[in-house]
Amino acid sequence: MNKLFSTLVISLVFFTNFCIANSFQCFDSPSKGDTFDHQTILFSGNTNLPLAEKIANYLGTTLGSVILKKINDTEICFPKEDSIRGKNVLILQSSCSSSGQNLNDNLMELYLLVRTMKRASAASITAIIPYYGYTRQDKRLHQRAPVSTSDIALFLEVAGVDRVATLDLHGGQIQGFFRNTPVDNLYAASLFVPYFAVKDLSNVVVVSPDIEDIERAKKFAEGLETYGIPTEMAVVTKQRGAFGKVQSLTLVGNVQDADVILVDDICYTADTLIKAAQLLHEQGARRIFAIVTHPVFSNNTLEEIGNSIIEEMVIADTIPLRESAPSNIRSISVAPLLGTAIRKTPVGNSLADLFP
Repeated sequence: MNKLFSTLVISLVFFTNFCIANSFQCFDSPSKGDTFDHQTILFSGNTNLPLAEKIANYLGTTLGSVILKKINDTEICFPKEDSIRGKNVLILQSSCSSSGQNLNDNLMELYLLVRTMKRASAASITAIIPYYGYTRQDKRLHQRAPVSTSDIALFLEVAGVDRVATLDLHGGQIQGFFRNTPVDNLYAASLFVPYFAVKDLSNVVVVSPDIEDIERAKKFAEGLETYGIPTEMAVVTKQRGAFGKVQSLTLVGNVQDADVILVDDICYTADTLIKAAQLLHEQGARRIFAIVTHPVFSNNTLEEIGNSIIEEMVIADTIPLRESAPSNIRSISVAPLLGTAIRKTPVGNSLADLFP
């Protein structure tokens, strides 16, 4: 039964996502007969309004009306226009830098939005955080450094969030940092699989650019096999030096004459991905693709990707791009994944139950 439901979900995602215009994808809403629970209201912070609008469109509803502005000493002000008493509130906000605000500004904006809805007597509050930041630096700092991921969890619980929904957490243990709040960690593989399933690929090898993320690559490979595409697995191991800087890479596996797909969750500088792609090329790979769920992309990352030997990098829209993308980047919307989860999940149940 679970396999049947997963197949249906993948099919739904494929048909709603497969309209590509230049580097970015169009979005189609579901049939009008599929109604949305109008006791639930979706609001959006400033970080990813386009994604929030796509989800609202998918659900056949409109975004809740809230005006976000800064006054005087950059204080954040929220004049609320919708009545939400007794309703289930969804707030979409990625913890990243965007719209002229840094990550911490956007976290504070989320906090104040939650507090506003709490005081307005919302029945429940779900924070939809497509990209959950503060997840990578802890293991590279000294022993007295804060475990920032845990502190952000505490921050959200104090705010009054009843549930958190997110995508491809960098580490599964992050869910355990929330003591009283359920966390639904959805996997974006169901979005990327149909995209690659219709490509003319042969001798496919799925590669994890880090031994710690091999489970994510494995899920993607299993997804391709449901489409009848046989795959092999390989992994790139890293040797780090001072301050966590990557010194060398080693390939474990065979990519000779293969179409290779690198699967990663977060991309900052793309340094590891580009070096891994070069290593795969030297080891005989025929074509090299990459998948990234969270395109953080700092500094001149987009330029570096455009000049790399990666034939195509497919990204999700968990974070909006701050500048134009090069021709070898494609974007897939996570709106169908989040929208389907929202619609199919009664209040109090787990969104992740839909996408095991």
